[in-house]
Amino acid sequence: MIRYCFMFHAFAATLATLFLASCSHKAESAALPKPTAFGAAIVESSGGKQMAQTGGLLPQPVVVQVNDAQGTAVAGALVAFAAAPGVVFDPPNGLTDSSGQFTTNVSLGGMVGRYQLTAYTLDKNQKKIELKLDEIALGYQQTLGRRLNDQYCDRCHNPESTAERVSNFDNLDVKPHPFTEGDTLNKMSDADVTAIITYGGPAISKSALMPAWGNTLSKADIQALISYIRAVSDPPSRNSVLLGAKN
Repeated sequence: MIRYCFMFHAFAATLATLFLASCSHKAESAALPKPTAFGAAIVESSGGKQMAQTGGLLPQPVVVQVNDAQGTAVAGALVAFAAAPGVVFDPPNGLTDSSGQFTTNVSLGGMVGRYQLTAYTLDKNQKKIELKLDEIALGYQQTLGRRLNDQYCDRCHNPESTAERVSNFDNLDVKPHPFTEGDTLNKMSDADVTAIITYGGPAISKSALMPAWGNTLSKADIQALISYIRAVSDPPSRNSVLLGAKN
């Protein structure tokens, strides 16, 4: 009898969960604001190709803009976001402001990989117009690699200077490959990348301006750095995991 009651209550709890999830989905759909204008295109203003730890908030908000057929910004157009389970948008939808833009803060899911965000608006015929944006979720190993990159690599391999770091890129006769340069780095095996980090450029007949880091970085450090390089590669490396919204 006790077992029967337990099973009954478990079954009832499951039904209640399904009911609430269904109601939540319907409420979410019903919560979409009514647009006062319609566009012909949706474009990225800023916020694509950012990085954060798994489950973390992206450093900058994602901003998209809705334009009409002439490229003029449209105020009052609907924008809604979707992504893989676990991704949180704050807010997930709304209307464009007076500049035709909509801004949302994005927290990535708990899986390591490249998250594809989908933003859409509606045209005057209620047809969806979509925009795809990629963001990168780093796990423990990639996050360690990112820190090592910031400490040892970024000054030469990143051509952009910041307030915290002046790039040495333009001072070098042979330009280092930025770690995002997937067209080149994706063709190099992990073994070759390990060799060039450990023993310097001449190890695989590359520039002697690339120093050896084998006495500074451990093998685990070098593997973490390679993992980071593969994660930020653009275009993505062949082993990159793309996480998108479920239809």
